[in-house]
Amino acid sequence: MLEDKVVIVTGAGRGIGRAIARLCAAEGARVVVNDLGGDPAGRGADASPAETVVDEIRAAGGHAVANTGSVATQAGAASIVQAAIDAFGRVDAVVNNAGFLRDAMFHKLSPQDWADVLDVHLNGTFLVSRAAAPYFRAQQSGTFVHFTSTTALLGNRGQANYAAAKSGVLGLSYAIALDMERFGVRSNCIAPTAWTRLVGTVATESEADQKRLEAVRAMTPEKIAPLVAYLCTDRSAAITGQTFGIRKDEIFLYSRPKILRTMHNANGWTLDSLDAQLVPGFRGSFEPLHTTPDTIAWEPL
Repeated sequence: MLEDKVVIVTGAGRGIGRAIARLCAAEGARVVVNDLGGDPAGRGADASPAETVVDEIRAAGGHAVANTGSVATQAGAASIVQAAIDAFGRVDAVVNNAGFLRDAMFHKLSPQDWADVLDVHLNGTFLVSRAAAPYFRAQQSGTFVHFTSTTALLGNRGQANYAAAKSGVLGLSYAIALDMERFGVRSNCIAPTAWTRLVGTVATESEADQKRLEAVRAMTPEKIAPLVAYLCTDRSAAITGQTFGIRKDEIFLYSRPKILRTMHNANGWTLDSLDAQLVPGFRGSFEPLHTTPDTIAWEPL
């Protein structure tokens, strides 16, 4: 389904990105395999992960080139898109998958770990997408697939920086879908659940946490790749502005925030009237604090 398409996959040296790059190539795409080669906390650099994936794709008869630019810098993002133009003459899809984790409870989260996570996940998604946008606009086609997280959608403890970044990706994806619809450009989000080296760094504070992570081990990155690849095809032309979740063999479609209740006071609001009316009127619709395991509580299917 991706014959002659040119697909950029960031963070494609390992895990989910690697699985996506390999499947896209198997479906006929020419792939830019981008990976800085950092560790799970985003430190360091190593060209070998991207180069290894390129070698795997070529050995299987596919076409790919490696790029080790950082998505978190304008120059690095531009180099990723330029690699597609130089090697293949165009770009048809961008998969914004690159990322890392630096988890900490909010009261212990350092400003540096906050900034670094937002730089890669949110700013990196913007910079790579922005670098590709002029090409998409000129050719009147293109698709973005961005990676968000259940941490942003449903909640998890100890990941304030990651939650903020991935919430920003949700808003950015929808804004791109609105702004670039006129040019035939689509933008969607995916919240994956799969065992990767990043998931392996998540702290387990209870027996329930450990059991949940053991279940995640059965959810391989290859389970995520088909939907991502499909969203890069022309067959998915009607899909834009959506957010999907994938967990093993399940696919979820998430809603955007909706207005649950309204309340009007013709005299304007005061603290007393808010106390008398707002809480009694809205209490039944208040959302409780919960985490991803509280919401997706059934066993993986």
